[in-house]
Amino acid sequence: MFEIVKAAGWPIWPLLLASVISVALIIERLVALRRVKILPPGLLQRAVGEFRRGADNSKLLDDLERHSPLGRVLSAGLRNVNNPREVMKESIEEAGSAVSHELNRYLTTLGTIASISPLMGLFGTVIGMIEIFGSQTPGTGNPQQLAHGISIALYNTGFGIFIAIPSMIFWRHFRALVDGYVVGMEQQAVRLVEYMHGDRK
Repeated sequence: MFEIVKAAGWPIWPLLLASVISVALIIERLVALRRVKILPPGLLQRAVGEFRRGADNSKLLDDLERHSPLGRVLSAGLRNVNNPREVMKESIEEAGSAVSHELNRYLTTLGTIASISPLMGLFGTVIGMIEIFGSQTPGTGNPQQLAHGISIALYNTGFGIFIAIPSMIFWRHFRALVDGYVVGMEQQAVRLVEYMHGDRK
């Protein structure tokens, strides 16, 4: 493997760096975007059951806010439960926007790596081809040596595609996951507003 990296030349080093970043981001997002961590089951029922109108609910609200992204959204709504319905919904939407931004963290970087890795690989191949043909002098070209040089230059393109495929798969997977979580939080928030304003029992 090290011999291939050496043979591919300096353009492969940015690709190696991109691959390390991509793997690190994928592992981090796999850990951070677990459903049980984002939308814990039964949290809405617990919040509604433990909340007491007119009482000091600060400990409950602080616990909810630290508990999970869904807890932050529910806590924002409960802090404004005595305000009109529109104000409560606005506070939930503001908290939801912040949570959504947090859930999408690093996904832009992962998507960028997925998009530019093939281009970086192609750039490395072009550099390699320029060096190969630049070193050939008229009448002294060895076809076998030329073919070997071209195969080495193509390592960059192959490696770029190799990085791009899993990066793109996980980027799309995480985007769909976050969209699903946001919809789930919206549904829970609507139920909270209906519970607290007497529209649902």
